[in-house]
Amino acid sequence: MTSAVSVVKIRLMENALVDLRNALRERLAIIRDEESRHDKRAHLGRLQNISQKIERLEAAVPRPLDPQLAHYLKRKSYDKALAHLEARDD
Repeated sequence: MTSAVSVVKIRLMENALVDLRNALRERLAIIRDEESRHDKRAHLGRLQNISQKIERLEAAVPRPLDPQLAHYLKRKSYDKALAHLEARDD
């Protein structure tokens, strides 16, 4: 029974990290969207929304969280957090 619980916990962690990684990628896409910058208010709104989503996803990731990833997220070093998650996937 313990192994089944462990598998479920691992899957929950992996799914949460995939969602977080995708949100971090979405943030980069928004930042790189030159056309979006023409409407500064809308652009900043999109950035604010994705930042809030990242914070929600971070809070939802099961603990314990990888210490290096936790450090990057706490400091809002989102590019480094994304690189860390992508390195895990390799």
